[in-house]
Amino acid sequence: MVRAVFDQVLTVVSAFGPVQVLPEKTRIALHVRMSFAAFMPRLHWLSGHLVLARHADSRRFLKAEELSPRNIVHTFRLISSADVDTEFISWLSEAYRVGCQEHIHPSQAGGRASGSP
Repeated sequence: MVRAVFDQVLTVVSAFGPVQVLPEKTRIALHVRMSFAAFMPRLHWLSGHLVLARHADSRRFLKAEELSPRNIVHTFRLISSADVDTEFISWLSEAYRVGCQEHIHPSQAGGRASGSP
């Protein structure tokens, strides 16, 4: 069941665009330009966190930790595929955009703003 929930999350994220799945010793990270989500399989649930550019106020998040003003780690637990609902998918989408660093001005992300020499 835990694997099915992770596979569902991965299917959703893959629809947003390219994503790297980085298996590590204690977690599975999802990465574009930066890691934006991580998952830790447990026996009966899938623990994880999403990096959002804002504080998301929801009881579904167990805690939120501000790493910087635009990188707030939101911890959650998914118990079943039903937890990957429209609300969670919207957070995944937002986290994916953070992973693409769309929340940073192009000059801060190592790119150039349009019209710049």
